Amino acid sequence: MLFRGNGRHRRPSRPTRIAAAAGVTGAAVAIPMLSATGASAASVETWDAVAQCESGGDWAINTGNGYYGGLQFSQSSWAAAGGTQYAERADLASKDQQIAAAEVLLSMQGPGAWPVCGAQAGLSSGGESPSIDPNASGSGTAESAQPETFGSM
Repeated sequence: MLFRGNGRHRRPSRPTRIAAAAGVTGAAVAIPMLSATGASAASVETWDAVAQCESGGDWAINTGNGYYGGLQFSQSSWAAAGGTQYAERADLASKDQQIAAAEVLLSMQGPGAWPVCGAQAGLSSGGESPSIDPNASGSGTAESAQPETFGSM
């Protein structure tokens, strides 16, 4: 007499096989969609508007409140967006370096990373990449991104 039952080594029933196949197929479709990020980019002008709202346009700002640079990065966001390849903190990086890190953060979190100022500046995902050079020679500080002011001596 053959045993019937739910033994570990029995052949799965047809409905079980169909459900398993559907689950595998669904996962194969869903996983790339979860990991894919759309092209997230904003113009330099848009980032300038976000910075104007966030920090008064001061790309080197450090008020001691835990947010740094023109786009007011938290240290954890700066690190997660790869900003530490440019400078220890955002306020020590150039404007272009801050924008480069912001582009990464925008692709990771969307415009909600700057919930108030991003909305006011019209920040959105999917724009054209900004014309920046985060590896430009120079001091690499945010001060170098500021326009020079010449006064009388």
